[in-house]
Amino acid sequence: MYRLICRDGNAKRGEFNTVHGTIQTPVFMNVGTAAAIKGAVSTMDLQGMKTQVELSNTYHLHVRPGDQVIKKLGGLHKFMVWDKPILTDSGGFQVFSLAGLRKIKEEGVYFSSHVDGRKIFMGPEESMQIQSNLASTIAMAFDECPPHPATREYMQNSVDRTTRWLKRCKNEMAKLNSLDDTINRQQMLFGINQGGTFEDIRIEHAKRISELDLDGYALGGLAVGESHEEMYRIIEETVPFLPLEKPTYLMGVGTPENILESVERGVDFFDCVYPARNGRHGNAYTNHGKMNLLNAKYELDGRPIEEGCECPSCKHYSRAYIRHLLKAKEMLGLRLLVTHNLYFYNNMMEEIREAIEQQRYKEYKKDKLKGFADGEI
Repeated sequence: MYRLICRDGNAKRGEFNTVHGTIQTPVFMNVGTAAAIKGAVSTMDLQGMKTQVELSNTYHLHVRPGDQVIKKLGGLHKFMVWDKPILTDSGGFQVFSLAGLRKIKEEGVYFSSHVDGRKIFMGPEESMQIQSNLASTIAMAFDECPPHPATREYMQNSVDRTTRWLKRCKNEMAKLNSLDDTINRQQMLFGINQGGTFEDIRIEHAKRISELDLDGYALGGLAVGESHEEMYRIIEETVPFLPLEKPTYLMGVGTPENILESVERGVDFFDCVYPARNGRHGNAYTNHGKMNLLNAKYELDGRPIEEGCECPSCKHYSRAYIRHLLKAKEMLGLRLLVTHNLYFYNNMMEEIREAIEQQRYKEYKKDKLKGFADGEI
């Protein structure tokens, strides 16, 4: 379970003990939607870039290859050859973002697969059953991710339904964890706080779900179109009403700047597709901001992406070579950039943990943000 080691202001330094190992927090979870990091990065690669947690997607794995297939093969850890913690999101976000035609009912959601159009039903029990078949370390509760913007009436009704669904998730997980054929009978459950940018709805929902004594709590429905300032305001107002002695997870966020600001507001779990997605588009994250390796100025640049970086890409390859690979459309170029970016994120989280321990987080954040503003080198 979660142990709060120390605080620096509202920034938390902790560790979360799971059946698949201890997670040092704050932590960035590397996103492998379909049980793989996009950019041809293997789980063996992840081991060498300070990755603590891998995140996979319930909806995508249910659609293909099928959660029953993965269960027959021994669960997600065995399937993708990864022995550290895995978090699976509930599928809720994908149901609401990918499904063009859907019907939301009290029992769950009816929708069509984005792969082959077949009709699918998913509710709290189904989401828990799928995640139990996947045997992830941490399962996320099934919730509605409301559209942004939404009316107060819509938001309140949606949040109330999400609370009812959360109770059903908790009951279903307790049942599944008691079955003899369940692969991971110590699977954990995180609930999700919703409410859009309505502070009072967020706070009331945080209070209600905190009473359920779950393994952790997430802030959902942010980074969906609201400004950064709005997002930070909601985090600041809501986090104090979530249990201090449990991990707080900001879903789908974000940029290095977003992470630095959110850590200061008490968040300690993060995930985002940015490092892999930007790497696949030729962009590298550095301590001096984001750089585009496709730029002509790197054609004869023999330096690594970032001087002093210990990632495998920077240890062996030059900017000029990576740029050549990108221009030649060789997959290796994307792979080297994704590897660097994931290492950069994971290494930054290590620095954050150290700064909190040393009670110098504000100073660290200020220096880091100043570096990002310097621009490319």
